[in-house]
This record gives sequence, C-alpha cells and structure tokens, in this order.
Amino acid sequence: MSEVVVPASWLAERLGAVRVVDVRDAWEYDGIGHVPGAVNVPFDSFRAEDEGEAGMLPGADRFAELMAEAGVGTDDELVAYDDTHGVFAARLLVTAELYGHDPAKLHLLDGDFSAWKLAHETSDETPDPEPADYEASFQRDGPLVELDTVEAAIDDPDTVIVDTREEWEYEEGHIPGSVRLDWRELVDDDTRGLDPEPELRRLLEERGITPDRRVLLYCNTARRISHTYTVLRHLGYPDLAFYEGSLTEWEREGGDLETGA
Repeated sequence: MSEVVVPASWLAERLGAVRVVDVRDAWEYDGIGHVPGAVNVPFDSFRAEDEGEAGMLPGADRFAELMAEAGVGTDDELVAYDDTHGVFAARLLVTAELYGHDPAKLHLLDGDFSAWKLAHETSDETPDPEPADYEASFQRDGPLVELDTVEAAIDDPDTVIVDTREEWEYEEGHIPGSVRLDWRELVDDDTRGLDPEPELRRLLEERGITPDRRVLLYCNTARRISHTYTVLRHLGYPDLAFYEGSLTEWEREGGDLETGA
C-alpha cells in the first residue's frame, strides 16, 4: 500500500519535517491537547455552501488564505488528523487535492488523536507559524465529477457508484444502481484506524468495488466520501470519481431515487 494513510510511528519520526494539521474544534485543540507542532484548522473553516466552485468547497482564495495563515506551503508534506477516525481530516486532504496540492504529499494519520495519545506525547503549546505561500486553484481535470457524469454512470457496467452513508439512509433513498459501503465499515472501533488490508480488500470485493472498475463516490454533503476516497487511494485504486454535489444536489436537481436495501 501507499503512504496516503500513515501510522502514528511514521508521523512520530517526521514531526519536524512535515506540516501537521489538527481539524478538530478549537476547544478540543486547546483544551485536550494536540500532536506536538500541529496547527489548528477547524473543520468548519474550510466548509462553505455558497462560496466555492462546487458543493461545500470553501473557494480557492479562502482555502489558500487558511493554509497560508497556518504556515502550510504549497509544496509542504501535510499530515491531517481529527478525533473521529479520520473522516474530518480526510475532508481537508481532499479539499487540498481539489485545489492543486500534490496528492503524493497529502497524508491521513491512521487512527486519530485518541489513538495517537495512547503511545505518543501530546502538547498544549500553540505554535505561531510564519505565514507561508500557498497557491490554490480549482482542478477541473481532477477527480471531482458533476451530475451529468453520475447520470451516465448509472448504466455503465465499468463504473460502480458507491453510497458511503449509513444503512438506514441508503434504504430511505439512494442513486439508482448504487451499492452501499458505510465509511465506518472500513475502520476498527478499537484501534480507531483502518481495518487490516486483507479485510478491507475482501469487503470491497464483496460489494463489487474492485480496482478494475471506475469507483464513483457520494454521500449527502461530501464529508464521508472524503474518507472512503482517501482509503481507496491508499489501496491503489486507479480510477476514482468524487461527486461533490452528492445526494443534496442530486435531489435538488430532481434525480431519481431508489429505496430499500
């Protein structure tokens, strides 16, 4: 596998060489502690409903401003974490990729802050980073796809549309032909990190989510697909599509829904 998702030991060896971003709320970052040297960029600060280029993207200028203020440069190695199995941190990484950050330099901490502090020191000191130069521009040739691509994929045997929401949400209504893969099925509640690779691949194959097919992901507001997208990148899936509008846009635009399991 790649180094898209990295263990705590990997980060511990590189704390001085990478930029670490904590996406939890400020009160958690300040009150509970954080990975030494980590800067705080709360999840809500890089989410917007009406400023960005699609879905809930914050807009290139806003994202560049956030990263620059946090001391993250365009060419920096970036490791993100949260305390919720990585689902919010993955959203930061996907946002960075969509705005042009080199995907090879974007890493998700396997597990989360709770897992980190079991084996490693934490800090309550708040860094004061020097502002960095960060260039951001929306990548129109990236993994993000629009509604018409999703419509065409419904009848495409070489594409599998994946719904990453919970079972009850899927049964209430999903894009026709999509298969369900709750993002939490990929993580272990005890370790708080990913399940072992053989278990991940077995689950994905059982659902028909195989590397020989294009995988098109959606949820409600593109948060949960960020985690699944990151995991599939980590597993080396070569053709991934990311429907930023997700079911929120699909329903708003009158898209058909299937119900039931």
